Amino acid sequence: MFVVMMTLFAIVIVGYGAGKLGYLGGDFDRQLSRLVINLTCPALILSSAMTGELPDRKYILPLLLISIVTYAILTGVAFLLPRYLTRQKSDEGAVGFALMFGNVGFMGYPVVASIFGHEAVFYAAVLNVVNTFVVFTVGTMLITGKSEVEERRFQKKVLYSTPMLAAYLTMLIVILRIDNIPEWISQPLIMLGNITVPAALLIIGSSMSNLSVRSLLGNRTVYATTLFRLILLPVGIYYLSLLLGFSQFVASLNMVVIAMPVATYGTILCLKYNKDTTFMAEVTFITTLLSVITIPILVLCFS
Repeated sequence: MFVVMMTLFAIVIVGYGAGKLGYLGGDFDRQLSRLVINLTCPALILSSAMTGELPDRKYILPLLLISIVTYAILTGVAFLLPRYLTRQKSDEGAVGFALMFGNVGFMGYPVVASIFGHEAVFYAAVLNVVNTFVVFTVGTMLITGKSEVEERRFQKKVLYSTPMLAAYLTMLIVILRIDNIPEWISQPLIMLGNITVPAALLIIGSSMSNLSVRSLLGNRTVYATTLFRLILLPVGIYYLSLLLGFSQFVASLNMVVIAMPVATYGTILCLKYNKDTTFMAEVTFITTLLSVITIPILVLCFS
């Protein structure tokens, strides 16, 4: 697990160096972000249901239920807590996004596989269906800060975006237990999906290359957000899951998924909507760095 975390972090460092050398940055990062969101990420979502035997049916509904409960709670946290963590009104949306969304699709899958075994990747994908829905609706609202009228108009559009269509289809595959998808369909999707992780991590590193060394060290808001993101929220949701009657396995798996560092989509969406990436890049860097330590500790203590 430590090797997995260090490997992913190393790609961020490569992106940082590539940004400093001029290989990445500016319009190239924006175009690459669009490619990730609209093409490679949907392929990753779909391919997560095509990597082997379908999981035990008895876990599918509990995982979907705990994911719905989790993101309902995190939505409340994302809109209420940021005002107490930052004095900058303009940063509240970014803080809320950072609190709400972990790097499930990019880092969650390999980390879950290293802890629970390869078959658990599909369970993480089931959890990620709700995450995918919420990140492109509530998450986009947090980043853009649009008015209610504009939000409703945008939501209608995003419900039919390629990531959402991929999420719907993946859920259908899970429900219908379709496990005989031909390789001429699954293999290209898997190959396209595999582009997502390195591309997204390179974008994060490139965004960091625009920051000063002092900025990369973070500030009070960054570290307060990190504490909630990596420790307080995962542990709180873990105990709530047990209190609601979910099994130890479901609660532990959900906790690990929630304990991921800040989602790379934060930086990608900031680029897409021409928002300042400074705070998002800082908190993504710090949470990615510290998650190498916090995730193993959480697993030892609670799994």
